[in-house]
Amino acid sequence: MRRRDFIKVIAGSAGAWPLAARAQQTAMPVIGFLRNTLPDSRLGAAFRKGLSETGYIEGQNVIVDYRWTEGDGPAATAAELVRRQVNVIATGGLVATLAAKAATATIPIVFATGEDPVQTGLVSSLNRPGGNITGASFLLPAIVAKRVELLRELVPSATIIGFLTDPRFPTAELGKTEAESAARTHGFQLLVLNASSESEIGNAFVTLLQRRAGALVINANEFLTSHTGQLVALAARHGMPASYQLREAVEAGGLISYGASFADSYRQAGVYAGRILKGERPADLPVLQPTKFELVINLKTAKALGLTVPQTLLVAADAVIE
Repeated sequence: MRRRDFIKVIAGSAGAWPLAARAQQTAMPVIGFLRNTLPDSRLGAAFRKGLSETGYIEGQNVIVDYRWTEGDGPAATAAELVRRQVNVIATGGLVATLAAKAATATIPIVFATGEDPVQTGLVSSLNRPGGNITGASFLLPAIVAKRVELLRELVPSATIIGFLTDPRFPTAELGKTEAESAARTHGFQLLVLNASSESEIGNAFVTLLQRRAGALVINANEFLTSHTGQLVALAARHGMPASYQLREAVEAGGLISYGASFADSYRQAGVYAGRILKGERPADLPVLQPTKFELVINLKTAKALGLTVPQTLLVAADAVIE
């Protein structure tokens, strides 16, 4: 194993190697958990919660081998999990899921991803996925236009709204198209900004200020989502009203979020992983889709930005942070 992969395994799950040693003695099943971002303990906890709902407790009757691969790419790590002959591969995000799908056609794969799994070629249909893969989708590109509309309602004076995206992401163009459509419908200019590194995120905010943008929509993809803390801090520093996908961003000081729960999708993936360990086939488990989208607003942040939240948004909000 490469040194950097060894470090990632230790970072993802303290004590993983002693557990692995015990697994050889007790024949505990092993789940490889693969996500192409920085480590995120919240998503790991949600996945474990789902597992526990099916009777599997990490360290007691199942091993979870965590692999976080930002900067390296997940293809080599997916291949390594296949060589290890894990019982299930659980993936977070489209990039990691595509890597796992390319690495094996036999080991069951359970994904949590924001993209349309049929459109991206992960499954043949939602109800009957076929093959060795199924999971949960939280449909990110489809709600971009709604996020733009909500932000415009909150900041009606904005004639220029930024749209920050990572162009490397497979469905980045789809999200941009949705945002451009909303801009045409509501009569404002959309300023598209690309960022694939921390320095480029910082440069994007400089450009927003130079172009006098009045607000910012952050496209939800793996890289930008894993840098939510940096984005919230920069938005606060520069007084930029910003819209996020994650409720957690608003809880951390962001202005507004709208979308399905990432954490619940990972919990659902954990449930499916447990059911597969018990003998069910991925081909027979329909892809799960969100049934509820949450609107969350931070009134303290709105006040700091000099914004008055319309009563219509307050009534529609699922949560208001004061």
